[in-house]
Amino acid sequence: MFSECCGPILSGKRRAGTALVLMRSRYTAYCLQDGDYLRNTWHRHTRPGTLDFYGDDTEWLGLEVMRQEAGGAEDAEGVVEFVALHRQGGAVRRFRECSRFVKESGEWLYLDGAVQTEPKPGRNDPCWCGSGRKYKKCCGAAVNTPTRSSVGS
Repeated sequence: MFSECCGPILSGKRRAGTALVLMRSRYTAYCLQDGDYLRNTWHRHTRPGTLDFYGDDTEWLGLEVMRQEAGGAEDAEGVVEFVALHRQGGAVRRFRECSRFVKESGEWLYLDGAVQTEPKPGRNDPCWCGSGRKYKKCCGAAVNTPTRSSVGS
């Protein structure tokens, strides 16, 4: 539940105790388009100048943690690899990242991440969204629908 998990962390009432908890709270901040929280939990050496969600139509659909290395309460560094499912422009996509975190003055911070490209599912593969339908008949239909400009080309 948000009020017991990420809510107190995003509001500043509680700190993330592990790299994994910080990563999950940052995913929630992306869902809420909370740029202030994201910037505040980004390491000062890698933090972008601005975060602008204006016009961003990304709808985050789910998070799956693939692995974690260190990043516990007693550690100074940690790695969390995850896959985040999202819809953008009508198409469902997977975002996979291996994120690095560091702890400074008792606070976990996102340092950086290596994005790993994931191949698009084949037309007859199960859809990423979990509907149980084939990709071509589900989220792939939105991607493969001809636009007015491409019809008759």
